[in-house]
Amino acid sequence: MTTDDQPTLTSLMSEDGLALLAAKGDGLLRSIGLEVIQEVVFDVLCGRNIRSATESLTRRRIAILNLELLQLFVNGKQLDPSFAEKLPYLASSILHNKSTKSDRLLASWMLGLTGKGIQNILRSDRSLIPEYRDIYVETCQGVVKQFDETYGALKGVLDFGDKNAVTIDTLFILYLMNAIGAQTLTTRGSEKSLYGKFFERLVLGSVLYILGFQYTEGKLDTAERIFWLASKSEAERESDATLLYAFGQGVRFDIGFIGSGNTEISLDKVSRYRRSVEIGNRHWFMGTIIIVDRIGSRSGIVQKAREIDGKIVQMSGSYWVRTIASELRQILGYQHEILDVEDAEIEDYIHTRLEDVPVLSFFKQNTSKKSKFLKTAWREQTHTVDRPLQ
Repeated sequence: MTTDDQPTLTSLMSEDGLALLAAKGDGLLRSIGLEVIQEVVFDVLCGRNIRSATESLTRRRIAILNLELLQLFVNGKQLDPSFAEKLPYLASSILHNKSTKSDRLLASWMLGLTGKGIQNILRSDRSLIPEYRDIYVETCQGVVKQFDETYGALKGVLDFGDKNAVTIDTLFILYLMNAIGAQTLTTRGSEKSLYGKFFERLVLGSVLYILGFQYTEGKLDTAERIFWLASKSEAERESDATLLYAFGQGVRFDIGFIGSGNTEISLDKVSRYRRSVEIGNRHWFMGTIIIVDRIGSRSGIVQKAREIDGKIVQMSGSYWVRTIASELRQILGYQHEILDVEDAEIEDYIHTRLEDVPVLSFFKQNTSKKSKFLKTAWREQTHTVDRPLQ
């Protein structure tokens, strides 16, 4: 339980559990799996709600972390029979001292706290942690005493295969359930932002690839029918994607899984885009397409978008990918076969084309620093891509 004489909780978890705890980039890919990610992207491209599409991922992540916490408690008990009794003090020490982000997160759960709880209950004041810990321990011990007097003392043995069995009691179970409850609240609270940011990039990259544009990581080897993600030109705020169609013509994209009451936020993000920008020592006429989840009936965003010559597309529509193609035709004179696909055939068309999309290349990382896991996943991907990982 110690590393360089410093207490740690992360040492009691598996590598997969720690990857899921961080749950970003290739860590999220590792925990979810490429096939599941592609299924979610497909659902979104067909107009299904991103929250519904990712709910199974949320439940899966919570379930796995629950079992990882159980394993953490068992590992701790195997190392020290009095692990449960010492756990609140170990957790408060971790929170009070400089520790890794993962250790602090686990420590907060061991005290039944979430990040919001630390902000609101402790007011982010680490000097209040010992006082909170003592009240927490006193409360839990009181509940355990009352439970044992009412129902009888809980006793049992947990046996994990060939590993040594550990004895458990009411206090062990209560601390575990409190940690699981805090973990569930934390995971639920973070999922909206986590999956939104994660899938916005993958969805946008997949749409542009399906529509016949080649993905580049910002290297202008050519300037025809290419796009890159999350670019930032000088003196301009970031756009989620930049598409170059032919010399002098392009489109910037902004995407957001934003509810109907907040779609004006997207417009504010792009209202400072200029119609003409300089890329690669050449001036480009740039159109703007804003992609949102859906627009409320009372929203004025459509009219406001017209004022900046921007186009708005709702992902809640079943055929919104084809709508993107239609908007590109109006802005650039662009033509694509999806414009002739019948409504009843759209999903099959998207499903077939999505199999060729190099989803892994859209992960937001410097390619020279791709993790070993991401490189392995890339090699295992069966489809052909235009630009391999370096």
